[in-house]
Amino acid sequence: MTADSSTPLLSWRFGRRDYQLGREPLIMGIVNVTPDSFSDGGNFLQTEAAVEHALRLVDEGADILDIGGESTRPKAAPVTLEDELARVVPVIRQLAGRISIPISIDTTKAEVARQSLAAGAEIVNDISGLTFDDDMPRVCRETGAGVVCMHIQGTPQTMQDNPHYEDCVAEIDAWLQDRLSTMEQRGILSERVVLDPGIGFGKTAQHNLEILSSIAAIRSKGRPVLIGHSRKSFLKKLLNRDMEERLAGTLGVSIALAEQHTDILRVHDVAAVKDALLAWQTIRNAVKTSQPETSVRAPHQ
Repeated sequence: MTADSSTPLLSWRFGRRDYQLGREPLIMGIVNVTPDSFSDGGNFLQTEAAVEHALRLVDEGADILDIGGESTRPKAAPVTLEDELARVVPVIRQLAGRISIPISIDTTKAEVARQSLAAGAEIVNDISGLTFDDDMPRVCRETGAGVVCMHIQGTPQTMQDNPHYEDCVAEIDAWLQDRLSTMEQRGILSERVVLDPGIGFGKTAQHNLEILSSIAAIRSKGRPVLIGHSRKSFLKKLLNRDMEERLAGTLGVSIALAEQHTDILRVHDVAAVKDALLAWQTIRNAVKTSQPETSVRAPHQ
């Protein structure tokens, strides 16, 4: 997929990485080193299993790996610092010397971020937008890490109790803009930041659908946009499908997001999403090239 002339390419720069985004989505593969994540909890809790799964996602074409050691599903029990470190740092350390793509640490704890970055991660993916831990902005500033700044209403323990907005997209957009400004004041350059409106984090199914159809509004601030929609519960409301039946819905949303020039898709099923996007892009480009150019004829004299 090539970017439309009206769709600007956006830079994401951190460390030695320099991505020009807007042509086609990067795929962030999910590695949950947890016993209780909503979709695959317990599957990759052991270090060896997590590393094997991560390497499989790389082989399937992941552009980024996102390693997390604490479930953020609704009502999830908090994890101690020691447990989270024990889950993620060994995985990151083993992967860092074996893969060329960047590793993201999915955490809200500054110390987990610090040790993960020291072990070889390059990105901090914080569901709180760097607000749950007062020390997180300093860690991100001093390490030069890439940052995924996500919106959440409440905490994982409270976020789905009764999420409410007067104007969901406008309020999230304003919050993300405020976080961008605050991070710049704390020394984190905006070129290092990607924005995530937080599908499922303090939103109803209707709120999620409004966000998923409004990527251009979020992207208009000049920062790339990441969406994590994979297997999430809004697909249950939309399709009446249980967890193990949500792949097709995830693929459909992935294509709809790609059409809106979403920059990064965070997914469990890397190979399936890559295949769906390639097939869509191939047919889309073929349709464009096969359409005859319209000609203007002079009026009959």
